[in-house]
Amino acid sequence: MSTYDGMQIILFSMVLLALIKPLGSYMAKVYQGERTLLTSVLAPCENFLYRISGVNKDEEMGWQRYALAMLLFNLALFVALFAILITQHLLPLNPQKLPAFSWQLALNTAISFTTNTNWQAYAGEQAASYFTQMVGLTVHNFVSAATGMAIVIALIRGFCRRKTSMLGNFWVDMTRSVLYILLPISLVAALVLVSQGVIQNFNPYKTVPLLQETSYDKPKLDDKGSPLKDGNGHPVIEKVIVKEVQIPMGPVASQEAIKELGTNGGGFFNANSAHPFENPTPLSNMLEILLILLIPGALTYTFGVMVGNTRQGWALLGVMLFVMILAFGVLQSVESSGNPLVANLGVQSVNMEGKEVRFGLAGSSLFTVATTGTSCGAVNTMHDSLTPLGGMVPLSLILLGEIIFGGVGSGLYTMLAFSIIAVFVSGLMIGRTPEYLGKKIEVREMWLSILTILTAGVVVLILSGIAMVTPQAVSSMANPGAHGLSEVFYGIASMANNNGSAFAGLNANVSFYNLLGSLAMIIGRYVPAVAVLAMAGSLAEKKYVPPSLGTLPTDKAPFAIWLTLVILIVGALTFFPAMSLGPIVEQLTMLGGN
Repeated sequence: MSTYDGMQIILFSMVLLALIKPLGSYMAKVYQGERTLLTSVLAPCENFLYRISGVNKDEEMGWQRYALAMLLFNLALFVALFAILITQHLLPLNPQKLPAFSWQLALNTAISFTTNTNWQAYAGEQAASYFTQMVGLTVHNFVSAATGMAIVIALIRGFCRRKTSMLGNFWVDMTRSVLYILLPISLVAALVLVSQGVIQNFNPYKTVPLLQETSYDKPKLDDKGSPLKDGNGHPVIEKVIVKEVQIPMGPVASQEAIKELGTNGGGFFNANSAHPFENPTPLSNMLEILLILLIPGALTYTFGVMVGNTRQGWALLGVMLFVMILAFGVLQSVESSGNPLVANLGVQSVNMEGKEVRFGLAGSSLFTVATTGTSCGAVNTMHDSLTPLGGMVPLSLILLGEIIFGGVGSGLYTMLAFSIIAVFVSGLMIGRTPEYLGKKIEVREMWLSILTILTAGVVVLILSGIAMVTPQAVSSMANPGAHGLSEVFYGIASMANNNGSAFAGLNANVSFYNLLGSLAMIIGRYVPAVAVLAMAGSLAEKKYVPPSLGTLPTDKAPFAIWLTLVILIVGALTFFPAMSLGPIVEQLTMLGGN
């Protein structure tokens, strides 16, 4: 790693760590209803929203009602976005006259953005109008992120409260998440991104002449759009002369800020954050990575403040940082080594294929682990172009449930589920009833934690197996063998774990991935979410158990190490066989000279 890259990473880490405590403290005040710097400005807006929607902000909900409100709200969001997508051609702000989405693609996209997955089986600048991008997708970026934040706050209240069935009010938690946290930060971030060159306009796409014309060959098509063939059955090739190019425009900065901050990831352009209109400079690159990690990291401190012991939050943050640093180190190392077959040709061995030179290897590697260690899925590097072991790093982070740092809300509640399992196992080892934050961990909490952690993994393994025997799914693979398996495995893992990134070699806009992928996204989002709320309700009803000499300290380094081992062991036992058939075999094949 160069001196510049090293200084860049150190400075970024310092800024991130410096922001975690103040933002985490601020969010704790927001969710506890305390006064903040923005209260005088935003409280009237908040109260107006409650008044017109008929919400009593002082009325609390049990876990069943909280979960029902969450599910019904998300269902309404899905219906609204689906309607926008299939009627896009009739709606305003469509200067390019883009057609409506097909019903299958609209279904997949609506579910994707509602579940905070933001999986895109389409090219944004070629398929989505400005109205769809703003009113449909950007709005969902806010509310899907707020949904995850509301759920984790309900779980934290479950640890804090004693002998009660009340967890707060979903509508209040979600409104405050958007109004006090997501909107202000997004507004500031969007302005900074504009200053770096991210575009924000409503102009039609621009057609400009090339300084030098170019040409390419393509198959000639008949009137029905099918390739023409000569007498020998070979495709008829025609040369196309290109003298001009079309440059997309649009309101990009406003979507870019919340797509990163809310760990959504859906790009305005098909190239996502590798596109110069989304991510033009090294500074914008670091800002976008910071936005991805900011709220998930700060929520650990919010957790510590709300449970009355900030060391608990720092312990969880330490685990997140350790695994992220480990992943970054591995990815940086293997990409620096590159492909030995290329090195044997006397070419520089560093693998820069699929990476932007303006970000460099370190900026690309950090973005990759940040976006897959969370549920963001935005990319500034084409993951399909990583070396086999390099590609295994983001895939592994996704398969661990994206708890490093995880999605806004969803990462922390999955980490807390892992913590409960770690506490339970350690309690069995010393022969006493396990306790976590003053609450006894019993069979119900264990089952709900297991459901939270393993649901997505089971879905990934089942659907990957089905894909390998489904002709349409297999034919969508751009590459045969181990790499093709990795493409499919990565795509399904990304959908089931609500990430949204992909190995670009997979054609996902087919019925198999649109329909079964939609099912994977629904199960991967809502089964763990409801399980977490049920666990929150169970914990809230328990009495407080004071710590004793036999209580395992969960705010110290030994527990953090134990929790890290539990996370890595669960991931290894669940997914190592599939990894062996994909990236590991491909790496060995590459080292063998093929």
